[in-house]
Amino acid sequence: MKPRQLLMVSALVAVVTIVLKTLAWWWTDSVGLLSDAMESVVNLASALFGLMMVTVAEAPADEAHPYGHHKAEYFSSGFEGLLILFAALGIIWAALHRFWDPQPITQLDIGLALSLASSALNGGLAWVMFRAAREHRSMALEADARHLVTDVWTSGGVVLGIGLVAITDWLWLDPVVAIGVALNILREGWHLLWSSSQALMDEALEPEVRQQIETVLAEFAHHRGDTEIIRFDHLTTRKAGQRRFVDVHMHMPAGWTLGRAAALRGSVEQALMSAVPGLRATIQLLPSDVEAHFDDPHDLK
Repeated sequence: MKPRQLLMVSALVAVVTIVLKTLAWWWTDSVGLLSDAMESVVNLASALFGLMMVTVAEAPADEAHPYGHHKAEYFSSGFEGLLILFAALGIIWAALHRFWDPQPITQLDIGLALSLASSALNGGLAWVMFRAAREHRSMALEADARHLVTDVWTSGGVVLGIGLVAITDWLWLDPVVAIGVALNILREGWHLLWSSSQALMDEALEPEVRQQIETVLAEFAHHRGDTEIIRFDHLTTRKAGQRRFVDVHMHMPAGWTLGRAAALRGSVEQALMSAVPGLRATIQLLPSDVEAHFDDPHDLK
C-alpha cells in the first residue's frame, strides 16, 4: 500500500481504538485506561496531519520549490512528537489528581478485553507500516508506526498495572502506572522531535547508502600507471523525505571533447540512480589538473 492509503487506514484504526479504550475507561474508571485512550486521540491527530503532509510531499516540483516538497514529511514527524509531549503532560496531570482521590476499579474483565483488542489492532498496523516505511523511505510512516508501537507498550503496561491493582487492592498503583506510561510517551515524543529536526538540517545519507555510491564511483575510476585518468572527489550527500541527493566532482583529461565527457557523466549518473533508488545525482566536470576550493574565507563574509 502507498503511504497515503496506509495513513488513511491508520486514522480509521485510531477512531476504532478511541472508541474501545474510552469504553474500557468508562466501565472501569481506571486513570491508566484513560491515559491509554488519550494517546489514541493523539494517534488520530497524527495520522490526519501525516496524511496531509504526505499529500504535500507528493506534489511535483514547481517554480517556488524546484527541488520538490519532500521535506514536508518531516513536519509530520515533528508535529506528532509535540502532540505526544502534550498528551503525556495531560496524563501526568490526571494521574496526580487520582493520587489524592483514589477510586476503585470496576468491571476489569470488560475493560481489559477492550484494551487488548485495541492493542492487537495497533500492533498489526504498526508492523505493516514499518515495512512500508522502509520500502517508501517515508518518515511520516515511520513516525506513525513508532507511535503505534508506543501505544501497544502503553496498553501492555496499563493492563499489567490494573491486574496488579485487582490482585493487591492497592489503588495507588493505577496512577503510578499512568505516570509510567506518560514518561514512556515523553521519551518517544522527544525522539520524534529530534529525528525531524536533524532531517530538516539536510542530514547526510546513511553510511551503507554512501558506501553503495562510492562502490559505483570506484567502478568508473581509471588509472594509467600511477596517474589517475578519471577520479572523483568532494562527494556530499543529503536526503529530503523519500528523495536522496548526491553531489560529486568528476576529473578527467583536459583534452577530452565535451561530448565524450558528457557521455561518461551520463553513464555515471545512470549507474548511481540504478544502484540507489530515489537518488538524484549532480556531477560537475573538471579537468584532471583543476581542483575546486570550498569554504574560501572570502565566500563566508
